Amino acid sequence: MTSAYRVLPATADVVIVGGGVMGASIAFHLAEAGVRDIVVVERGELGGGSSGKPIGGVRAQFSDPLNIELGRRSLRAFQDFWRRPGADIGLDTVGYLFLLTGPAQATGFEESVRTQNALGVPSRMIGPREARALCPYLSTEGLVAAAHSPADGHARPALVVRGYARAAARAGAVFATHTAVTGMDTAGDRVTAVHTDRGPVSCSAVVCAAGAWSARIGSMAGVELPVRPLRRQLAFTVPLVPTPPRIPFTIDFSSSAYFHNSDDGLLLGLADPGQAEGFDTTWTPGWLDMFREVARRRAPALAEMAVSGGWAGLYEVTPDHNALIGRCAAPANFLYATGFSGHGFLQAPAVGEIVRDLHLGRRPCVDVTPLGADRFHPGSKSRPEAHVV
Repeated sequence: MTSAYRVLPATADVVIVGGGVMGASIAFHLAEAGVRDIVVVERGELGGGSSGKPIGGVRAQFSDPLNIELGRRSLRAFQDFWRRPGADIGLDTVGYLFLLTGPAQATGFEESVRTQNALGVPSRMIGPREARALCPYLSTEGLVAAAHSPADGHARPALVVRGYARAAARAGAVFATHTAVTGMDTAGDRVTAVHTDRGPVSCSAVVCAAGAWSARIGSMAGVELPVRPLRRQLAFTVPLVPTPPRIPFTIDFSSSAYFHNSDDGLLLGLADPGQAEGFDTTWTPGWLDMFREVARRRAPALAEMAVSGGWAGLYEVTPDHNALIGRCAAPANFLYATGFSGHGFLQAPAVGEIVRDLHLGRRPCVDVTPLGADRFHPGSKSRPEAHVV
């Protein structure tokens, strides 16, 4: 990285708090649009928080139009990433496969597929036998149907962060790593400075892209961002011989257990329904017992696979599991993109565009009004649709 990653200017047009995939995407899109005085403040290394530990899935298979559009627009950007901003991100378009074990699930996904198809997403419902042909690990016993979209897949989050950050730095953005935000100054209805443990930065606008830590950052400006941290864990199998078949990103919808290819093995994961909120990112392999219990029914060969290790990261969860994207009424120069509840990586390209447009006073490419943080205020009528996936 260049020296731009070590210097903290005293002034900036825009200060972005958070050097994960969201902050890097926003910095790139602002810099590409001609905004020159951009400072990204990151308390650790770029991508060192939640962005360094997601599962890497990219998809447009959602049940509501807003999230479908965010995913669809981002998928196009990931497919074009080699050209703009110009980096290999390890994109593997293997598709997403949701496994359904009850009639109600199948009915819900049928409706979602109709909505997706109307918006240009090539998803479709398939039967158990076709699902097993796509993913040979599956047992079809108890499987009612599946939903498959061949345009989805997975990529390497660290490469995405690096690609966006390098392009933004070439355009003049400054990335101040190992720099913690300690407070903000406000005057009237505006933030005037961001304080860090390396000194203050006077600014014209602030963007909170701090992930699971966003509630604390928002409170410094008097903004309520209802985001709470929730640990999620995954594991990697040892290299498999023979090399595993190329399979879709496969999710057992009832249990949330998932798996996909990763180098010479598989990546495995499951959301522990009993996980307490908190910032603990200790990897505790005991959760694998829950995964193996599901695997014995749905993909028996996976139940006995040895693992080589894993990690824990943080979801940034909101009360309705939809993102927070918007500009505050007060302070009027405080913008936010957070609370993605596990979908931040896959929506980062589209959200970078949206925050760019909000800052520049343009009409965003996607109307994110329903995702404003004020939707949780008493009497608010602006609410996004609940999404099934």
